[in-house]
Amino acid sequence: MNKETIESDWDLVIEGKSSLLDLKMKDVWRYRDLLWMFVKRDFVSFYKQTILGPLWFFIQPIFTTLVFTFVFGNLAGISTDGLPQQLFYLSGITSWNYFADCLTKTSTVFKDNANIFGKVYFPRLIMPLSIVTSNLVRFGVQMILFLAMMGYYYIQGANFHVTNAILLFPVLVLLMAMLGLGVGLIITALTTKYRDLSFLITFGVQLLMYGTTVIYPLSAAPAKYKFLIELNPMTGIIEAFRYAFLGKGEFTAWSLGYSTIVTLVIMFFGILIFNKTERSFVDTI
Repeated sequence: MNKETIESDWDLVIEGKSSLLDLKMKDVWRYRDLLWMFVKRDFVSFYKQTILGPLWFFIQPIFTTLVFTFVFGNLAGISTDGLPQQLFYLSGITSWNYFADCLTKTSTVFKDNANIFGKVYFPRLIMPLSIVTSNLVRFGVQMILFLAMMGYYYIQGANFHVTNAILLFPVLVLLMAMLGLGVGLIITALTTKYRDLSFLITFGVQLLMYGTTVIYPLSAAPAKYKFLIELNPMTGIIEAFRYAFLGKGEFTAWSLGYSTIVTLVIMFFGILIFNKTERSFVDTI
């Protein structure tokens, strides 16, 4: 049997080296069943031994909203663009939580899964993609809470309205996921050599939140800092989200376009760096 005949019997060839620009998306699609298995595992394992289970999806944003209302709304007196305080804060929290969850959980992929990665082959990108997908469940539950609160304040006669920009909602969710995934992939690649970065992630994400329009509208930002806040790609996404559902926010095609371009660039380089690091991370982790 010649070499060509032997090679034709295989439907998958694992190679040690590949082009830097080879993102291996075909392999990811081929292992899509594994992705869904990881999604189910993440959901079940995280809440299996908790008393309240998925109710934590509601509890966390409710308590955060109450704290923000008391501290930033009542004590600090920060403007909410004429929107009910709880509705304003919950809109920002819902958007930010999904992005932050994608970033923080993706940023430890190599460290948390070193044993699995060192024993069996599958496209490593499956793992962070499963994290982003499983986080959609939590985001969906918090969106139900947000919509319920919208309904309550609508009955109360609050001054807000849904706009045509709500058609961009799937795009906004995709941008949140891609931005969190892209930044997380870059960080997890760096933590294989610089372990200290993993200790800064939680603090850094919380600090970054204050540089985004979660607890204040862009219109209320000091003029000398407004430009810096707009450089944060999540600012344009949250402003667009708030404008779509509540009719308030500095939403423009330029701001959303900027956020989209930055997100795509970060996502692209994140995948490149991740794929490059996965070849040798077992030796350094």
